[in-house]
This record gives sequence, C-alpha cells and structure tokens, in this order.
Amino acid sequence: MTYVMVDIESDGPIPGDYSMICFGAIIVEPDLDRTFYGQLKPISEKFIPEALTVSGFSRQDCLAFPEPKPVMEQFKKWLQSNSRGRLLFISDNNGFDWQFINWYFHHFLNENPFGFSSTNLGSLYKGMEKDTFTSFKHLRETKHTHHPVDDARGNAEALLKMKDMGLKISLK
Repeated sequence: MTYVMVDIESDGPIPGDYSMICFGAIIVEPDLDRTFYGQLKPISEKFIPEALTVSGFSRQDCLAFPEPKPVMEQFKKWLQSNSRGRLLFISDNNGFDWQFINWYFHHFLNENPFGFSSTNLGSLYKGMEKDTFTSFKHLRETKHTHHPVDDARGNAEALLKMKDMGLKISLK
C-alpha cells in the first residue's frame, strides 16, 4: 500500500463549474522527498475571486497554466512510478480535495488510479483521540502556506507522528 497525501487549491467550491488550479501530492514515508506539483488551466469561465486569492494566483496567472489533461496524465504516471500496491488517497479535507482529483481523473482520463475511496486525516486523529472536537494540526512541522506541496507535506508529517503515537498503518 502507498499512502499519498494530497492537497488542492481551486477557484470555487465544486469541480466542473469551477476549476482546480493546482495540487500537490507527497508519498507518505519518513523522508517525504517524493512530491508532485501540478498547475492546471481553468476549465470554466466561472471563478470566485476570494477562493482564487487563497492560492496566491491571479486569474491571468491561471489562464497561462498547462491544459489539465496532460497534467493529470503526468500525475498518473508519477503515481505509478512512485507507488507499490494499492494507492490510498488521504488529505486534510478529503471531502473537498477528493472531489476535485476524482472528477479531474475521470473527466480527463476516464479513470481514477485511487479507485473510489479516500481517507480524512482529521477523522483518523479524532478516532485515535476519541474526541470529535480535537484537531491534528499541531502535529504539522511545515507551515500551512496554501501551496499544496507545503500543505500536503505538513499533513504527511502529522500522519507520520500519528503512526509514532500508535496508529496502525503500513508504509511499505
């Protein structure tokens, strides 16, 4: 199994009507040195300026990004060359991140190498602590910058600390 921590930035709340403008992924392992970063040209005329501002990009910046299909193809190839066995998608907010990655994979490549499920990092921590009001975010080392590779790295650091705390996961 290969755990892949993913984070995305978008210009709105849902894929299709709005666009995923960039995403980052990192293989969860002690070194945290295998990363992927993709920028994607918008697929829609619609965007919410406040959502775009979070990423630090302007609409003009995004319009110059690469077409989504080749980026998703590169991501699929990266996943294939950097994983063993089943791929496990995990993110801080899988309800948000998963919907964009899943939609883009299916829309542009007719398949999602992650399959049909994802895992929420926060829910794992809440279960470990038996407290639905707790947060894992204090376990991050890398600052949460809204650059998706930084954010995925911080979340992967938290998952590795959760493993050290007793969470049973296999990173082989």
